[in-house]
Amino acid sequence: MKHQRALGALVALLVVGAAACGDGETADMSNPDGEVVTVNMVDNAFRPSRLEVKSGQEVTFRFRNDGKVVHEAIVGTAEEQAEHEAEMNDQAGEKDDDGDMTSMGHGSSDDDALSVEPGETGELTHTFEEAGELLIGCHEPDHYEAGMKIDVAVT
Repeated sequence: MKHQRALGALVALLVVGAAACGDGETADMSNPDGEVVTVNMVDNAFRPSRLEVKSGQEVTFRFRNDGKVVHEAIVGTAEEQAEHEAEMNDQAGEKDDDGDMTSMGHGSSDDDALSVEPGETGELTHTFEEAGELLIGCHEPDHYEAGMKIDVAVT
């Protein structure tokens, strides 16, 4: 009887702990004064892969590239992501006069875009002005197509 109560208490504790931890894939930003969100860039994925923010909220993203290749982060609508992906695909394989790959239009000077080298960290700050859905995508070859994006729900 004593062991059954102890086992029941342990199970209840594990269930509560699992519910509190969640899957680690969604970040909820409920503080409208601004947040810092650390995003891990690995292989062909961002972690977290979903983010919820309030309209008007400013978020600073700290992108940590834990992968072995360059990754980028572009904030925009689904249409803007598709346009950037098409530009990247059009430029893929183009070489400059030295035989090096040409600039792939990563937008590293754009306020809503950055590229991060393997083992490095980069920051991008964005204010989510209007309610709706946005995406943060990596458009290195085959990454976006493989699902390297963050769904951002702005409420």
